[in-house]
Amino acid sequence: MRLRYILRVTKTLFLTYYAYMLEYRAELFIWLLSNSFPFILMGAWLKASENGSFGLTSLEFIRYFLAVFIVRQFNIVWVIWDFEKELISGQLSHRLLQPVDPFWHHLFGHIAERWARIPMLVVLVVLFFILYPQSFWIPSLSAILLTILIVAIAFLLRFLIQYTFAMFAFWTERASAIEQLWFLLYTFLSGVIAPLEVFPPLVRDIAMWTPFPYMVYFPSAILVGNSVNVWQGIAVMAGWMGIAFVINRWLWRKGIKQYSGMGA
Repeated sequence: MRLRYILRVTKTLFLTYYAYMLEYRAELFIWLLSNSFPFILMGAWLKASENGSFGLTSLEFIRYFLAVFIVRQFNIVWVIWDFEKELISGQLSHRLLQPVDPFWHHLFGHIAERWARIPMLVVLVVLFFILYPQSFWIPSLSAILLTILIVAIAFLLRFLIQYTFAMFAFWTERASAIEQLWFLLYTFLSGVIAPLEVFPPLVRDIAMWTPFPYMVYFPSAILVGNSVNVWQGIAVMAGWMGIAFVINRWLWRKGIKQYSGMGA
């Protein structure tokens, strides 16, 4: 009975948010194009690779940044802005009256958005291969399945970390400022601006113990067939997820007490 209830709630939340996302397909397409930053960086690295030795060929740079573009479509998170808005406007009070933790509303909203943008993503990838036919490749089935798994874990990791930052909205109206500071480190160390192979060895070794590379570089490297330590990556991701979860639940309990104390 309990499992049936969970499945029914899961189905309802997903279908509700999926229908909601389909109403904003034009906006989704704009969001999709706004994440074309890796292609701009690809052009810069292609030019740089002509004059220097970075350990990667121009073809490897092209495929890597395409993989980055694809991966980033599935780990974009905006929960901190939604939660901040709900708390400031008082909408969180209505969420708390429901038998479902607000966490699940935000999570399924993000998951539904991923499914809604997949058809548009496929069109853009096909267009990319038309423009760069030499970059076309078909990953092995094992690489595809492993990439899907790692991308899912990476999304959950980033979502959980940002949702933890969102808890600070109970004490400040600008919790999103924390995410903006975090985003600077994310952009530099995640592999968005460059594959980690071009980083100095010391910086690369330190970065691999942070959560950043596993959000973009790690799944991208697997997709293009680069050699990575899969089990170490999964272990590091699981460790950071555990840390974020413990902190998140502690902040949530403290924040709810404060929220209730203010008369909510």
